[in-house]
Amino acid sequence: MTDAALKPTPNDCDLPRIRAEFATFNDAIDYAARSEKGLNFHDMRGQLERVYPFSEMREDALVMARRLIASGIKPQDRVALIAETSAEFAALFCACIYTGAWPVPLPLPTTFGGKDNYIDSLVVQLSSSDPVMLIYPPEIGEMAAAAAERQGCASESWDDFATREAPDCNLPTADPEDICYLQYSSGSTRFPTGVAVTHKALLHNLYGHSTSMHLGENDRCISWLPWYHDMGLVGCFLSLIANQVSADYLKPDAFARRPLAWLDMVSRNPGNTLSYSPTFGYDICARRISSQSNVADRFDLSRWRIAGNGADMIRPDVMQSFVNAFSDAGFKAAAFTPSYGLAEAVLGVTVMPPGEGIRVELVEEERLSGTPRDITRPARYRAIVNCGKALPDMTVEIRGENGDARGDHQIGKVWCHGPSVMHSYFRNEEATADCLVDGWLDTGDMGYLADGYLFIVGRAKDMIIINGKNHWPQDIEWAVEQLPGFNHGDIAAFSVETEGGEESPAVLVHCRVSDPEERVKLREQIADKVRSVTGMSCVVELVPPRTLPRTSSGKLSRAKAKKLYLSGEIVPLELAA
Repeated sequence: MTDAALKPTPNDCDLPRIRAEFATFNDAIDYAARSEKGLNFHDMRGQLERVYPFSEMREDALVMARRLIASGIKPQDRVALIAETSAEFAALFCACIYTGAWPVPLPLPTTFGGKDNYIDSLVVQLSSSDPVMLIYPPEIGEMAAAAAERQGCASESWDDFATREAPDCNLPTADPEDICYLQYSSGSTRFPTGVAVTHKALLHNLYGHSTSMHLGENDRCISWLPWYHDMGLVGCFLSLIANQVSADYLKPDAFARRPLAWLDMVSRNPGNTLSYSPTFGYDICARRISSQSNVADRFDLSRWRIAGNGADMIRPDVMQSFVNAFSDAGFKAAAFTPSYGLAEAVLGVTVMPPGEGIRVELVEEERLSGTPRDITRPARYRAIVNCGKALPDMTVEIRGENGDARGDHQIGKVWCHGPSVMHSYFRNEEATADCLVDGWLDTGDMGYLADGYLFIVGRAKDMIIINGKNHWPQDIEWAVEQLPGFNHGDIAAFSVETEGGEESPAVLVHCRVSDPEERVKLREQIADKVRSVTGMSCVVELVPPRTLPRTSSGKLSRAKAKKLYLSGEIVPLELAA
């Protein structure tokens, strides 16, 4: 069927909206299926290729639930699902919930890392979640089956699974305190760990997020975010079911190849747009459009109400570049909606009130790192983005190392407490005890509060400590990015031990220069830049483009970059003698 013959699901219908106020997610699916709304899947060029109303999704999910039960799946069993942005995954995820089993969304292969690395990473998550079955899209059958065989679990493509018998049977009744699904955190700073999320926690967070964003009747979600990451899965899939919102999807690999197709879809939306992206998504669009003369001829971004950003550190310079690039197409800077969250709190912890846009505070770097200022050097500042206010019933505190609560503008660890804080890490009591204390979650992030707003300054575990002085890797990376020819994500900074047994900052940098002598000059230029930030010499290694590893959500993984570098798996480029 051609795009012209398809009619997308509507933004509005006669069914009254309920903002996620259900006892279980099963109830949310049942209610959404009473509306005419649903999911709409688009091809590489952003053209509509499949319309999937919530009513059809529910019918398919009930059939698949009977297939799962006939296959021996019981409540609390884990069912691993490769999270392709598709109708098949959507129905299978809901099917698992109807059976009382716990769906475990796992990532698709990426364009970097290779086949063996993907199988290895899949085995790690399968080993952790211990599923009864892995179900996957047919096109990655060889890799998925290899990973399942190594783990010792059954595996099947979803095409083959769809041919199984689906005899009538009774479905179990869900309880709000039951585990709904397992969400694997991205693993950017530690070993990937399965977050156990209850129905109650999920729905509470979805209610808080939709209420804080003033979810309206004419809102529609446009998304390219992967469904194995919390923002993609929870914010741009599960939330739409629980809040009865239609959505248009572009697959993540399609966005990577044609990022402006995302903005084409936003332009075609007749309603108000809700769409989220990490910083790099806005960055790549602004860079890609720079060669086009008149964006107003192609795009209409005037109805983009919520342009969310909640992944990793938010870059105000990138956000401004996006505004500069697309203001002629009607994009309003006030649409930017920073937020802060993590899988351990389902998704959201804080969100900027709609319409307030990007607000920053300039903070001395010495204050950020907690070290005394060197009065012989001029003060240096970093712009810290306001990530908004706590969701309803969520409490945020900033605490010092001894656990004391800190006042406004005092930097410390970010802790949060509320009904959507995770149940536990699956089968990992030690990791659970490390971050959950009397119902409070230690997020592992550093920040400060000001008049009820949260500002995030970095991750405690990323801190580089040299000679007793603290340095944020983001400061080093951002400094190098200011040099000509570098993009966001081209640099990874961390500490290494030198031959003399001392700690030194190390910087791995994607290099696109082929001349060995020019590479030497570039390395010296980078070393000078880092020295100007840290006041000390550093190890600079130039590596081939696309070498630095990323997490499942596309964020730079400094911990993995350091591990691969020290093990010799990242091989620096040769320089002139």
